[in-house]
Amino acid sequence: MSNKNVLVTGGAGYIGSHACKALRDAGFTPVTFDNCSTGWAQAVKFGPFARGDLMDRARLDEVFAEQQPIAVMHFAALSQVGESMKEPGRYWRENVTGALNLVEAAVAANCLDFVFSSTCATYGDQDNVVLDEGSQQLPINAYGASKLAIEGILNDFEAAHGLRKVIFRYFNVAGADPEGEIGEQHVPETHLVPLMLDAIDGKRDALTIFGTDYDTPDGTCIRDYVHVCDLVDAHVLGLNWLKSGKGSQVFNLGTGEGFSVREVVSHSHAVTNRKVPYVDGDRRAGDCTKLVSGSSKAITELGWKPTRSDLETMVRDAWRWHQNTKAHYSE
Repeated sequence: MSNKNVLVTGGAGYIGSHACKALRDAGFTPVTFDNCSTGWAQAVKFGPFARGDLMDRARLDEVFAEQQPIAVMHFAALSQVGESMKEPGRYWRENVTGALNLVEAAVAANCLDFVFSSTCATYGDQDNVVLDEGSQQLPINAYGASKLAIEGILNDFEAAHGLRKVIFRYFNVAGADPEGEIGEQHVPETHLVPLMLDAIDGKRDALTIFGTDYDTPDGTCIRDYVHVCDLVDAHVLGLNWLKSGKGSQVFNLGTGEGFSVREVVSHSHAVTNRKVPYVDGDRRAGDCTKLVSGSSKAITELGWKPTRSDLETMVRDAWRWHQNTKAHYSE
């Protein structure tokens, strides 16, 4: 197979850029497709950059013709839960219509292997349940609902056109490239670990803990955290799964262990040797009490071996990126 091009939508973003590095290291050529609305051109370091927007079907057709990818990894999406509660139309329009354009362009180009970045948000708020791939999908926000709709699109295109897909539903992603080439930076920042490190470093006055009255041991939300490098390793395994002819599959990606917001804050002290200034705030609309993964299927069937997803390593890698790349990305 001489052509090793893989089209990576959202390849200029946090997870997508790490996926591009993992693909490059695995012998593929990642072709980033991104409009840089939330991603960073400086993060595109591991293969060609085809700038474009998923809402532009003509541009997608052009890139498929030029690059002739053997597969698609689809990361590009609006992904802020709170924003999706306030602007559901935007999430349905951009996430779902963009994905439909992408799937139709891929099928038209006979590029039928598709790895999709879905989310545990499709499961909704199912407390005291370890969520596995067979758990009922009951999203409680437009972000989760839009991702579930895309899963449905992929199912329909498989039935009609022979599309083959691996869907990853994952939990909270943290950490950064251990070599410091890329990392996590959003504008505005919404993720717990970088917000926490900003507060430690004085880049914001304090971390706000949203909700302290949840039915958990310390009153704060519980989430399952997975290291971004472990996560993208699974995506490469998923691509190889499809290329070996094993057929469509769905995998959860997480550790099966949940940590509360307060636990993440307390763990950070061991890594940074600094206390986190924080204030307690109200709950955010659309936030679930507890989301914990059952990931045994990815381990047993896909051969996934997460090696960096302990909390200290995730915080340490993120802290290294935070400290050593002071400017991070810029416009």
